[in-house]
Amino acid sequence: MHPHRSPSPWRAPGLSLRWWPVFLRNLLVWRKLAIPSLVGNIAEPLMWLLAFGYGLGALVGQVAVEGRTVPYILFLASGSVCLSTMNAASFEALYSAFSRMHVQKTWDSILNTPVALDDVVLAEMLWAAFKALFTATAILAVMLALGISHSPKLFMAWAVLACAGLMFASIALIFNALARGYDFFTYYFTLVLTPMMFLSGVFFPREQLPPGVHALSGWLPLTHAVELVRPLFMDQWPAHPLRHGLGMALTTAATYWIALALTRRRFAA
Repeated sequence: MHPHRSPSPWRAPGLSLRWWPVFLRNLLVWRKLAIPSLVGNIAEPLMWLLAFGYGLGALVGQVAVEGRTVPYILFLASGSVCLSTMNAASFEALYSAFSRMHVQKTWDSILNTPVALDDVVLAEMLWAAFKALFTATAILAVMLALGISHSPKLFMAWAVLACAGLMFASIALIFNALARGYDFFTYYFTLVLTPMMFLSGVFFPREQLPPGVHALSGWLPLTHAVELVRPLFMDQWPAHPLRHGLGMALTTAATYWIALALTRRRFAA
């Protein structure tokens, strides 16, 4: 007789609508702190935008992008909103999710109900993406108020930012599954997010990078988002929407599957 084998952690995700109560629970808890959370999430990117966009922008003037010149503040704004989406999704899927999973043991309590671990991980990914989109929407509203861009294509940029939130939430959940403490996240922010911030064309055109670094930077997740969002800010269509859109979709699917498998393995241990 064959001994019972536990299911592989790499099996296909078990998708159901039971993620919704978990998502709603996070929303109800966060609702009490929505205003302070919003201020905290948009204060830093707006300071970057004002200091570099208006301060450094007065020295830089115009930036050449895809055969045309645009004000530096427009160039920076289109990149910084992608950066803010990345940071907001990452913070929520790391520190907040880890608190619920490991410190507060909220996940353990939820798993005593008919909700499965796959539902919890999916809810956390969607919740982090929602928080990121909420932040990006607030920043876009401020940019519209400042008159940085009035392109009607910003609605498409909003959709791209929603997808970017899903992507960065999925990536962060991998490190959430591996972490044993909050200090572990320092490696992710220092070795992954910070290099992406400087290599993905947020602050200066990627064409200024050495050829080898430029080629490598084209594969970074943040680059996909910036390359899709920036032309929309300039009221243009992206030059390679299929390549970057497919890159974001594949990255999201692959990293979510890895994050789910690692989380399953952690809870099975």
